[in-house]
Amino acid sequence: MSITPAQRQALTKGARTLGIELTASQEQQLLAYLTLLIKWNKAYNLTAVRNPDEMVSRHLLDSLSVLGYVQHVSGERWLDVGSGGGMPGIILAIMQPEKSFALLDGNGKKTRFLTQVKLELGLDNVQVHHQRIEDHQVEQPYDGIISRAFSSLPDFTAWTAHVGNSATRWLAMKGIEPDDELSQLDNGFVVHQCHRLNVPGCQGQRHLLILGKNGAHA
Repeated sequence: MSITPAQRQALTKGARTLGIELTASQEQQLLAYLTLLIKWNKAYNLTAVRNPDEMVSRHLLDSLSVLGYVQHVSGERWLDVGSGGGMPGIILAIMQPEKSFALLDGNGKKTRFLTQVKLELGLDNVQVHHQRIEDHQVEQPYDGIISRAFSSLPDFTAWTAHVGNSATRWLAMKGIEPDDELSQLDNGFVVHQCHRLNVPGCQGQRHLLILGKNGAHA
């Protein structure tokens, strides 16, 4: 299916509301990704969102809403854990070609989709890993580790602690502010910042929590 003018406008206008002026190339790649997501979702069940108009706000703009915070993290190596259909990893990789994004998921169908997106969009800064996070080993710690509705904060930090260090920042995209999860966060991690996100077209609350290992500078 082809992208409608209304979907294109919703992306451009929504990004502008977030303070992001998309280049023609970025817009083209984001919409090409959306086209692939719509197509593959029918067979691979990549997202519960079926309406393409909703996908613009709930996937593209939701992912773009954390771009500024990702840009403020020092370093170039990122991990999107539990990447699923590529949110936010693919979107962030399109917007930041100078940074490297590892997309990890234990679901083979989802990693096959991510590999296809990488190839069709020519995203040389993306690496796709089909494995559990517990089995993921790296020689050099990631600078940033991000997740979107992957797991609870205690599990997210505990399962990824071995691929980060004291300089790494963990970014957790959440709906409502997870007070119950925060109260259980006693595994050597601290919350540095909590931001409420205003995502154009999205109903309900969205939050971003930025964490680090206890003792690391904020």
